Amino acid sequence: MVDTRYDKAGELAAEVTDYTAVRGRSLMRDARDRFLANRAAIFCIAILAAIVLFVVVGPFFAVWDFETIDWVAMGDVRTLGAPSVDTGHFFGTDDLGRDLFSRTILATSTSLIVGLIGATMALVVGTAWGVIAGYYGGRLDSIMMRIVDILMAIPTVLVIILILVVAGRSFTTLFIALGAVSWLTMARIVRAQTLALKNREFVEAARAAGVSEPAIIVRHILPNLLGVVIVYASLLVPDMILAESFISFLGLGISEPYTSLGALISEGAGTMAYGTLWQMMFPLGFFIAIIFTMFFIGDGLRDALDPKDR
Repeated sequence: MVDTRYDKAGELAAEVTDYTAVRGRSLMRDARDRFLANRAAIFCIAILAAIVLFVVVGPFFAVWDFETIDWVAMGDVRTLGAPSVDTGHFFGTDDLGRDLFSRTILATSTSLIVGLIGATMALVVGTAWGVIAGYYGGRLDSIMMRIVDILMAIPTVLVIILILVVAGRSFTTLFIALGAVSWLTMARIVRAQTLALKNREFVEAARAAGVSEPAIIVRHILPNLLGVVIVYASLLVPDMILAESFISFLGLGISEPYTSLGALISEGAGTMAYGTLWQMMFPLGFFIAIIFTMFFIGDGLRDALDPKDR
């Protein structure tokens, strides 16, 4: 009689050692697959990539510089300044005879840079502030969060305008002004997530193993905050662009000869009644495209990284 116990054990060992049988799916891979399945987010990424490509490659096709004045078109902007391939003004000209194609490229790059740098500053400052306040708690948490509450009680636009008026209008000042008010919400979100994580089992196990507090924050707390931080950062970029555009619309943003999408939209809105609709149409189109694509990408990241949907 043949003992089948060894045969069954061998089959079981073969199944367990089979790599394809026990290979799992990481959370990041699962999130990636979920994000790639979101057609709206992928389509918006393609549109945003086309806008970035336009900013990078567009200057090589521009006939006119963003500062050069076409004196002929300036004489009759409504007729001679209209969009035309023959004159080299693909998007037309503004009231001063400057090429709107080159100025739209400059304005789009400015708005994208302002959005990315402003969101990055808010990301770094807000994450650090929220993690420290939430993890250490106690009196330090109370002091830090009361500072946040006081700053949030002050109107955001008022703070930005005061900084620009006192420090002067420049790229650096604009970045500082936007970053100074944009990290507050990020700090509160990160603090709330840190409070929920710092008493979890894996953190207690790290403490029992003798891991230092800074190491626990870097190795255990921050990686688990990655999903929330990425989603909010992606939604923060259009907020920065909207804030900068509103400041430029008020005439307190980027100073001439440089420009942004908000400044171009403001100039186009002022001359729209004279039949020069293209002066607002092209900048407004790029502005709407950037805002909508960033919101859809952020929504796709939220759906992909949300643990409740797994």
